[in-house]
Amino acid sequence: MEVIYEDNHIIAVNKACGEIVQGDKTGDETILDKVKHFIKVKYNKPGNVFLGLPHRLDRPTSGLLLLAKTGKVLPRLNKLFQTKGDVKKTYWAVVDKRPDVHTAKLEHYLVKNEAQNKSYNTNQSTEGAKLASLTYRHVASIERYHLLEIDLHTGRHHQIRVQLKELGLHIKGDLKYGAKRSNKDIGIHLHARKITLIHPVKKEPLTIIAKPPKDPVWDAFMKIFDAGKFSPVKTV
Repeated sequence: MEVIYEDNHIIAVNKACGEIVQGDKTGDETILDKVKHFIKVKYNKPGNVFLGLPHRLDRPTSGLLLLAKTGKVLPRLNKLFQTKGDVKKTYWAVVDKRPDVHTAKLEHYLVKNEAQNKSYNTNQSTEGAKLASLTYRHVASIERYHLLEIDLHTGRHHQIRVQLKELGLHIKGDLKYGAKRSNKDIGIHLHARKITLIHPVKKEPLTIIAKPPKDPVWDAFMKIFDAGKFSPVKTV
């Protein structure tokens, strides 16, 4: 866990693959626990530390997680995340094939299987089906993998993983949705890259960016990014 932004009202961290946001049956230490400890030590706070969670990331996903530091700010952030267009969330996904179309908007109806903790593409009339919408753009390629930048329009369970699978694209390491091999860290190459919103207190535009984890594949794409060669698409 890395703190990448903090003020009196909010704190943003860069979650590592495998870190869990909230407690579950594993009993593993959570991001909330770690951030509360960080705040308690940094500011020498007595008693319990408040921390609110307006959104979540799946355990195998890395990247930007935004948290509320006060009870006053949490409902404001909740409203922002729940209102279409108020928060722009951008992800990076490393996939095993180059998409046939450079950029496209994808819309599917998804239904969640609670027992499997998995979502499926279905039709609009299926009970419990919800519309999932995103726009992807192919931004770079290396020898075996391809990087997509994804803007989410909805926040459905596993929607990026499911919707890319429907195109025949599998996120590196994502066995649950069709990847051939797992990653060594049991994470997947899906990264919450950027959040843009109006600050809930300061009322000013705020953009926060999280660097992807360090590994050979992400490092190769960051080399292209740092060289300013993301557009047009370059292959190395």
